[in-house]
Amino acid sequence: MKKSAASKESAASRRSAASAETPAKKAAESGKAAVSPKSAASGQTSAAKKTGAARTTSTAKKTSAAKKASPAKKAAPLKRQAPAKKPAVAPKKATAAVKGVAPAKTVATKPPRGETRTALVRRARRIDRELAEVYPYAHPELDFENPFQLVVATVLSAQTTDLRVNQTTPALFAKYPTPEDLAAAVPEEVEEILRPTGFFRAKTKSVIGLSKALTEDFGGEVPGRLEDLVKLPGVGRKTAFVVLGNAFGRPGITVDTHFQRLVRRWRWTEETDPDKIEAAVGALFPKSDWTDLSHHVIWHGRRICHARKPACGACPIAPLCPAYGEGETDPEKAKKLLKYEKGGFPGQRLKPPQAYLDAGGKPAPPLGAG
Repeated sequence: MKKSAASKESAASRRSAASAETPAKKAAESGKAAVSPKSAASGQTSAAKKTGAARTTSTAKKTSAAKKASPAKKAAPLKRQAPAKKPAVAPKKATAAVKGVAPAKTVATKPPRGETRTALVRRARRIDRELAEVYPYAHPELDFENPFQLVVATVLSAQTTDLRVNQTTPALFAKYPTPEDLAAAVPEEVEEILRPTGFFRAKTKSVIGLSKALTEDFGGEVPGRLEDLVKLPGVGRKTAFVVLGNAFGRPGITVDTHFQRLVRRWRWTEETDPDKIEAAVGALFPKSDWTDLSHHVIWHGRRICHARKPACGACPIAPLCPAYGEGETDPEKAKKLLKYEKGGFPGQRLKPPQAYLDAGGKPAPPLGAG
């Protein structure tokens, strides 16, 4: 009886132990640990905190990213306004311009390579003084005895040399000495005389036309005003200034091919239009110097500073020239490039001024003699 009671107690204890082990085993098998309500609540709170922190962190990152991105959005309109930061304002002196042309390009007042305008003016005027010493007898190289002959000869000098014009005009003026005579001339006869100058048909039309205009509008006299001269057929600003400066003694700048080439080489201006070159160079000199300046520059261009082979080694203003070295720099070789100068070289005129002859210059040969 005692054994059966003991066996009953041991069986009961084994069942209770088994029943106690079952949840633990199930928990172990399922990988879940037994958690008390408090610990579960604390776990939930911790999880909530982590989730909240994650959300807060995520929100902070988004806010920070938005803050970083916001300047870029605000900067976008500034990029579209960037052109307003480039105010290319031309100097006040360069604003009196022609319509349709940028003010800064009307009169080239910007000195080259950092040269101040004051330095540019001083250098330009020194060049003119040096040339005046080299060519004290500089003069217009078209033969003429009155304003009518000068205006006709200047029109004929287009696209040819003054020498060729001087060789041609004696026959023309011998047959047609006045505007009235030339206005009534037979075009074919005039063409035959002007044939050596080239473009003789167009030139014949111009000289007959301007002679008729002088006869009908100005009483057979050449006007002494720029605004009247430029109305004549074949007469532009260059021709008008030649006539005003040399027949009437009124200052003017003659912008021919030689003048254009040299003032650009010397960097007095970067303009290419003759009217703008005239304005730019005229601003560097007193008005009283304009006519003689034109003679000095043109003479230097014909004799030394040639278009293709400038005689740099024989140039008296080489130290002042920014383009020195474009031509022959050897003095002996450069001397061989000189043209139309004293010392054996003839001038352009058949009847040059006495000052030129006294300086050693020679008259040009007549037509057919050379």
